[in-house]
Amino acid sequence: MRIVRGLRSYPRESPPSAVALGVFDGVHLGHRAILGTAAARAAEAGLSSVACTFDPHPAEVLQPGRTPGLITTLDERLDLIAATGLDAALVLDFTPALAAVEPEAFVKEVLADHLRAREVVVGFNHRFGRGARGDARLLESLGGRLGLRVHVVPPLAVDGVPVSSTEIRTALRRGDLPGAERLLGRPYSLGGLVQEGAGRGRTLGFPTANVRPDRPVLVPSGVYACRAAVDGARYRAVVNIGVRPTFGESSVVVEAHLLDVSLDLYGRRLVLELVARLREERKFASPGELRGQIARDVEAARGRL
Repeated sequence: MRIVRGLRSYPRESPPSAVALGVFDGVHLGHRAILGTAAARAAEAGLSSVACTFDPHPAEVLQPGRTPGLITTLDERLDLIAATGLDAALVLDFTPALAAVEPEAFVKEVLADHLRAREVVVGFNHRFGRGARGDARLLESLGGRLGLRVHVVPPLAVDGVPVSSTEIRTALRRGDLPGAERLLGRPYSLGGLVQEGAGRGRTLGFPTANVRPDRPVLVPSGVYACRAAVDGARYRAVVNIGVRPTFGESSVVVEAHLLDVSLDLYGRRLVLELVARLREERKFASPGELRGQIARDVEAARGRL
């Protein structure tokens, strides 16, 4: 998939397109329905399929301090979009200037003129343009005038739960990994670079990789069974997310102990696919007591993985 960053970098001579429009944070099942519809329409009509997305998240610009925790980084989002089979993704810089563009101007100048859109696909609740005045109904009205065929993807529910980024964040924050996975269509993952830590895990007999998350940690503190991926290889692991109260610390850290393997991970990116929450984080009376609990956590993780 070709990735274009910024409208000016998108060639005006590009072929006519079917455009999927949205932020797509998480690229959950509902987003994949939108992206899949664009890919299908492009294939049927002989068009190029393009995802038009935004960075940063519009809430960061429109509601500073109230930004929802991102489920995916931009790079992860683009990788997930690419997996749906689209030809290209355009990442628009979401700035106050873009937020002030009237919806009519956005549809005509960006979608119709610049992207040469012939078909546009949005979710039923997508909003765009100045004051979020643009919605699916307005887009359909504008499309009729500009020769754009508009497809509005209806709401999707799984087991009676609406599929949305908000519902996924809610499930994650209460530690409901299976619930989040059902809406995402895949396990929730958390990634980041491995940096040097205090080395306590090694002294306890369970060396850990200290991961600096590249996005907000949305799950509660606790111990998790997970699958860890680095450089294309996957391993079973136990992950502790929390403040390490046994040692009187207060900063949240993410520490991963890979099972049955010893690797030098410093400076490498580790992705943790969280499978199950094993227990809450708690304070132990001594390092020895903690060591015994970690051993039990490892065995519990083996059983879940």
